[in-house]
Amino acid sequence: MAGKGTPATALLTKQKVAHVLHSYDHDPRADSYGLEAVEALGLAPDRVFKTLVAEVDGKLVVGVVPVTGQLDLKALAMAAGGKKAKMADPAAAQRATGYVLGGISPLGHRSRLPVVIDATAPAFSTVYCSAGRRGLEVELDPADLVRLTNAVVAGIAA
Repeated sequence: MAGKGTPATALLTKQKVAHVLHSYDHDPRADSYGLEAVEALGLAPDRVFKTLVAEVDGKLVVGVVPVTGQLDLKALAMAAGGKKAKMADPAAAQRATGYVLGGISPLGHRSRLPVVIDATAPAFSTVYCSAGRRGLEVELDPADLVRLTNAVVAGIAA
């Protein structure tokens, strides 16, 4: 792997979770980090997931949805046991996770945040998500992603 590891890759290694890293040259002009990964790595878009940080009743919650969809904030609030959700302030998201926007991984956050993974993820043998840096995706079994993040699985993609 080029460059240094990330908290996400360190967690995967420490937990001895089978995974494959896929890196590509990130274009700072890319409109969508997830779709850029799909294109650069030649992946099926429904297997690539983006990590979004929202605020549910004033607390940060992580939603993991396919890059081709949007995060259904109402469904996220319900899955997280709350009433109202809105997208988190980007600076708060970066502070809580320890990652920069476009490189936020569902794994290895600075603060322990609740994670909700879209119900489509378990249908695949492996899924892709950010490994904690723009231009670096990790491929892993969705069951491992759920276990390591202690996630709730629910239909949160719109």
